[in-house]
Amino acid sequence: MVRFVLSALTLGVVVTLSCSSTESDEGAQQGGTAGTAAGSGAASGGGGKAGSANGGASSGAGRANGGGGSPAGGAAQSAGKSGEGNAGAGRAGAGAGTSGRGGTGGGGGDTGIAGTPGEAGASASGELPAGDAGIAKNHPGDAGIDADPDVLFADDFEDYAQASELNDRWDAVYQNQYVGLTQDPDHVYFGSQALELTLPQQEDELSDATDKLLEEEQDVLFLRYYTKFMPPYDVVGSSHNGASISAHYFTDDGMATPGVPADGTNKFLANVENWRGDAAVTSPGYLNVYVYHPEQRSMWGDHFYPNGEVDPNTSIPFDFGPDFVAREQVIPELDRWYCYETMLKANTPGQRDGRIAIWLDGELKADFMNLRLRDVASLKINRFGLSFHIHDNPNGEAKKWYDNVVAAKSYIGPLVMP
Repeated sequence: MVRFVLSALTLGVVVTLSCSSTESDEGAQQGGTAGTAAGSGAASGGGGKAGSANGGASSGAGRANGGGGSPAGGAAQSAGKSGEGNAGAGRAGAGAGTSGRGGTGGGGGDTGIAGTPGEAGASASGELPAGDAGIAKNHPGDAGIDADPDVLFADDFEDYAQASELNDRWDAVYQNQYVGLTQDPDHVYFGSQALELTLPQQEDELSDATDKLLEEEQDVLFLRYYTKFMPPYDVVGSSHNGASISAHYFTDDGMATPGVPADGTNKFLANVENWRGDAAVTSPGYLNVYVYHPEQRSMWGDHFYPNGEVDPNTSIPFDFGPDFVAREQVIPELDRWYCYETMLKANTPGQRDGRIAIWLDGELKADFMNLRLRDVASLKINRFGLSFHIHDNPNGEAKKWYDNVVAAKSYIGPLVMP
């Protein structure tokens, strides 16, 4: 029996929910070998307008001067227990954009002109772009990237004089007292300042976050950010410690809705995070995406792992479609900057063409296809955010840093050094 306590936090308002849920049977919790740490990897290219992948994935090791940011954002989502899955066969992501549809027949029986290649590689099962084949390559140092027509939001945390100013650009900042800006060069990826989220040593649940509402709701969103953990990050159990993309997972007054299953009409959520369900697992734990979707196995959401396992009940296969590639499990290194990028593509209602993908340093690490995330076209992506959540943190203060955040309609790719 495992007990989960879930909190939804808005400015000045706390709602706490608790439940006890029975663990899946022992066969479902498979002990797996530790995954390999993510690093830069080669990505081969292919044809396709704005979709071909060129060259190798960028390394996440570089940094400039420090900075710290303050967490504004979403309330905690709930998590079920993750089983540690066996490592699958890894493969670097690469590829061309998806092909456009052929033209219609012209007058006199002539064939129409073929369509242009698809943008961003966000199709149901086509190969995805990787490496530097994205928006960032046209904006060295991310200079002017916010003016790119495909970019919806960008924040390098350089322009804030104090953490309270985060509220001017982000729509929700949670736990303001633990949200800060650092200028320590060791904790800034690029520039002179970055976002710093702190979790104090305590037995209680806590969630730092910064969330942004989209002015125009989207069917597809790419979210790129740099982040690193302060060692030792000795946290076991529920920890939403990455970034989320969601469709109406939060109520209009900013409250999260953990424990309310997605039904195809109310919400969906994809939260990229690391899960460490056992102290024997190397910190920060296995890379996964925590998902609320209409076919979720638990009322508290499911965890999708790169090798294809879905928790709870990892022994039961999930149908990610015939083109799914099982990849190696990933445990990132502590005290190292990584470039994370997530794509969430909502499905066409009535079709299983939804898709969630994760890149680390420009290398495709997970690609979940054949998803049903919604049953009505009106349910669209309206929010994204950065988060640092713990169920409890008895072993010492924890910190996490974020820098160079970009949200866009197409693949972004790692920051290109000027």
